[in-house]
Amino acid sequence: MSDPKAKGNGSEFSRVIDLRQINDQPVVLEPDEAERRRLSARFDLTAIPAMRAEVRLIVEGSKVTATGRLTADIVQICAISGEDFPVRIDEPLSFRFAHPAGAHRPDEEVEIGADDCDEIEYEGTAFDLGEAIAQSLALAIDPFAEGPNADAARQKHGLAGEAGSGAFAALAALKKKD
Repeated sequence: MSDPKAKGNGSEFSRVIDLRQINDQPVVLEPDEAERRRLSARFDLTAIPAMRAEVRLIVEGSKVTATGRLTADIVQICAISGEDFPVRIDEPLSFRFAHPAGAHRPDEEVEIGADDCDEIEYEGTAFDLGEAIAQSLALAIDPFAEGPNADAARQKHGLAGEAGSGAFAALAALKKKD
């Protein structure tokens, strides 16, 4: 297997894997402190104290199927109180690396199946598994997560619960004025 710390495209967490060196052993990827700091900045997190992905790669011609698990401890800002709070992420990973499909005409309709949704294109004989893991982390982060003090912050600032907030609540308030 290629050196799992090999840097690639300038991503915050790049691990280039060469097809010719894939074997039946799982690949374990753990960003170092500097990479976790850069990922924190990229995803607007306070910190990423720990992150680990274990992935099994299976070569099927020019396609590579990657399955495994991503775990991370992150610290993010509560969407209500603005305070930092810890979050544990534990997500299954499943995607496929493939060479680009043939060119399509601009007006041609292309059907995408469920299996095509997590397909990541690559050129040549290597792909960046680290960047795919970083993107998986981004998808696992709840952008509206509420910390343990969210309810207290709502009460302190006179914010209503879910039923009394949002666009429909604003419309209802306008209707009541009439």
